[in-house]
Amino acid sequence: MSLMTLQQTLARICPADRNAMEAARRHWDALAKPLGGLGAVEDVIVRIAGMTGSPDVELSKRAVVAMCADNGVVEEGVTQTGQEVTAVVTENMSRGQSSVCLMSRCAGADVVPVDIGVARPVTGEKILQRNVRRSTANMTKGPAMTREEAVRAVEIGIELVHRLKGQGYRLLATGEMGIGNTTTSSAVAAVLLNMPVRQVTGRGAGLSSEGLERKVRAIETAIAVNRPDQADPIDVLHKVGGLDIAGLAGVFLGGADLRVPVLVDGFISSIAALTAVRLCPAAAEYMIASHASGEPAGDMVLSALGLTPFIRAGMRLGEGTGAVAAMPLLDMGLAVYHGMPTFEGIEIEAYQPLT
Repeated sequence: MSLMTLQQTLARICPADRNAMEAARRHWDALAKPLGGLGAVEDVIVRIAGMTGSPDVELSKRAVVAMCADNGVVEEGVTQTGQEVTAVVTENMSRGQSSVCLMSRCAGADVVPVDIGVARPVTGEKILQRNVRRSTANMTKGPAMTREEAVRAVEIGIELVHRLKGQGYRLLATGEMGIGNTTTSSAVAAVLLNMPVRQVTGRGAGLSSEGLERKVRAIETAIAVNRPDQADPIDVLHKVGGLDIAGLAGVFLGGADLRVPVLVDGFISSIAALTAVRLCPAAAEYMIASHASGEPAGDMVLSALGLTPFIRAGMRLGEGTGAVAAMPLLDMGLAVYHGMPTFEGIEIEAYQPLT
């Protein structure tokens, strides 16, 4: 991984191309329709032009990278289901039978499940075997993983973007599977946003009120025991994070390095995005927010990232489903962007900006 280490990647990331963005905006404004009529869809295509460095935006080959990992904190009773579910759903992804797989067929996206930390070995032709360790440790009793493991997981995400770009993918979406990962995500959110644990912690996949209290106590304990350093995102990851979060942070950094747009999914994905941005602020320019998570910290994290979501539909399934749901909106926007005649072409007077 000589070309894909974390520090080398961070050093290469540059701001998006402003000239390409200006050219894309001029093209939108020349089309025979009301100025800004497609709202956020226009804005994001302008941003994608800046990400890729060209106003000729093309996103036909796309994939969802689903990082799959278990979390030792489930020992604290913070989830409704057991750790074994992670492995089952990961293998279902390989067979094309999970929710994100079914939705991705509609959106023309491939699903790439990655075993980055599942508790037991998983089998499946489509699963990329990148296991760093078989589940993190229980973070209420000490660090979730070593610092070296956290860095390795980030670098796996970076390496996957290199691999996928080399295969011709032009748009990536982030997904995950891991029982207990709203607990780790809330812990990372509390530290990076400097917020009380209770304000950033929700019910995840359907916790009772009693279960929510256990979850809050577990996160508070983990932060007190580990004392993660807010100024050091890798320290936060290794002490109270998860391997899926770390891997996805690498995907965001790899996207920024290689100028590949990356769709942010829900809460877990947005925490990975925030981690990436705390490592390299310019990485935010290569992220697209797909939807607003129903978790309490969902909007807080997107606000911290400076991103506005396309969709507010109360989605909270995970796996990358919200990111995939945004893809048809991008396709429809691009159909107008590439196919609509200009005012000049149909010989009518162009709309003018209102003052």
